[in-house]
Amino acid sequence: MAELVFLSLGSNVGEREERLRDAIRRLETAGRVVRVSSFYETEPVELTNQAWFLNCAVALETELTPQQLMESILRIEQGMGRVRTRPKGPRKIDIDILLFGDAVVDSAELTIPHPAMQKRRFVLEPLAEIAPGVRHPVLKKTVREMLAALPEGQVVRKVRS
Repeated sequence: MAELVFLSLGSNVGEREERLRDAIRRLETAGRVVRVSSFYETEPVELTNQAWFLNCAVALETELTPQQLMESILRIEQGMGRVRTRPKGPRKIDIDILLFGDAVVDSAELTIPHPAMQKRRFVLEPLAEIAPGVRHPVLKKTVREMLAALPEGQVVRKVRS
């Protein structure tokens, strides 16, 4: 049975838009992409001395388990040249699993729902565009409610639909 999964994609190195589009195409190996948000330019958080990101959210229907999907995502990132040298640092592509149906996974390798999604405007803004009423299985709040609860701050602006 296919699960509906929501992913966050980001890039701040090189041709950001082309990298996001390439990653979306590659995700078809893991399932069926059913929705893609607009692209949003976002200022970096935590490690702020780096280029701005281009982010989007993707809804994917998949038959894979959460662990299998994570393995597939890591292969996609590696195939696109991602090298993990510095936490929160510049990256060609970053793909995070935000929500996997109603699943809650807490292991050494994987945490679903994404543990910081409710704190990140660059995640919630694109996600609210494609899934405003989807409910966080732990917090019991919708994406729209989590976005509305964020304090003012981080700049996120739509650049391409």
